[in-house]
Amino acid sequence: QVQLVESGGGLAQPGGSLRLLCEASGRSIAADTMAWFRRPPGKEREIVAAVPWSGINPTYGDFVKGRFTISRDNRGNTVSLEMNDLNVEDTAVYYCAADPHFRLGTAVRDYESWGQGTQVTVSS
Repeated sequence: QVQLVESGGGLAQPGGSLRLLCEASGRSIAADTMAWFRRPPGKEREIVAAVPWSGINPTYGDFVKGRFTISRDNRGNTVSLEMNDLNVEDTAVYYCAADPHFRLGTAVRDYESWGQGTQVTVSS
């Protein structure tokens, strides 16, 4: 069983940047698909980004529009999300998730391990 802990959230100005970090422990996530989801206020969780074990060809939610980059360090057992050009609609709790199956899932139900979430607030 893997434990996931997110960090790096906080307050950002519109147009600003944040880097989120997900640290995994308990087992290696080197073979897992890893993802970031978010839950904006009053909304359901939605996919932000997902990346397969290889780190190649990640997928992003439609709202990302080139602003975010997901990356992973399999030896370090971590996943990162670099967020640039933030806007107020990016305000949400951001979650790290892991899926040990051979797929690149974009649905909440595809993932079996979740972190506690980290709050991102974008405000002037």
